[in-house]
Amino acid sequence: MAARGFCRLWAALLAGCAVAAAAGEGVVTCGSVVKLLNPRHGVRLHSHDVRYGSGSGQQSVTGVTAVDDSNSYWRVRGKTSTVCERGTPVKCGQSIRLTHINTGHNLHSHHFTSPLSGNQEVSAFGEDGEGDFLDDWTVLCSGTYWDRGSEVRFKHTSTEVLLSVTGEQYGRPINGQREVHGMSYSSQDSYWKAMEGIFMKPSELLKTETSHAEL
Repeated sequence: MAARGFCRLWAALLAGCAVAAAAGEGVVTCGSVVKLLNPRHGVRLHSHDVRYGSGSGQQSVTGVTAVDDSNSYWRVRGKTSTVCERGTPVKCGQSIRLTHINTGHNLHSHHFTSPLSGNQEVSAFGEDGEGDFLDDWTVLCSGTYWDRGSEVRFKHTSTEVLLSVTGEQYGRPINGQREVHGMSYSSQDSYWKAMEGIFMKPSELLKTETSHAEL
């Protein structure tokens, strides 16, 4: 029941708010709800109530070409057992969780083999936004904060693989969707960019730090 309530809340928020494009200026903040594009392959990070038929058997994570699929929204949150206040800018090198809006599961990885490429499986795990420490990902970027106009990488904090897409496609029941997995090395397959979503305004923290830097 709690998970359904979580999903209804965010579905209502998305339906009732203007969706902003991420191409403009600004930083990604905690509490923002975003779609993440892999520019190399032209797919957005996606999940749905379809489980892997092998490996962990957890909810699958894929890449889709559709721009308007509601199953591609993820909420940016603090790492496991912490709270990142809404509007707090995400720093480069900070560990976060990405919670799938429609199912309440977190982006997750572990030492299971992905079904198509044989790399490390990436799944969606937990209930109502709560899972375990294997839900934590470190944001790798240049500069101080995760900039909305820049490409970033996500490094799994525990196993150190990078969230990646290499082009393998699923058949039925998710025809054409791409496998998302963890890779041990960096390449253009591992870069992501924040796109459509609801971006919470930066908190006073960013303004204060900027002011101090100018003194």
